[in-house]
Amino acid sequence: MTSTDETVRVWLVERTYSDDEQNLIILTYATPDGERYFRKERALTSFGDIRDTTAAVDAEPGNLGTVDDADLRERYATEARRMADVHDPDDRI
Repeated sequence: MTSTDETVRVWLVERTYSDDEQNLIILTYATPDGERYFRKERALTSFGDIRDTTAAVDAEPGNLGTVDDADLRERYATEARRMADVHDPDDRI
């Protein structure tokens, strides 16, 4: 799970569109145990604005939140493990 002593590898578990703002995608990454998550917001400003979404990212521990809901934690864990099993961390999704 840990990429280095200073970061934690988290896997893409959810991609949603914001209801509040147009052209905003919310990417949620989680640890394989589903207990911690990292949220990344991305504005889609133009067709030429190409930023890859990867299967995993390395996040600083201080930027991770805790998943308190047991059902959500289980769902995140299942999806994070599935992503880790079928993708390399740098695979574009």
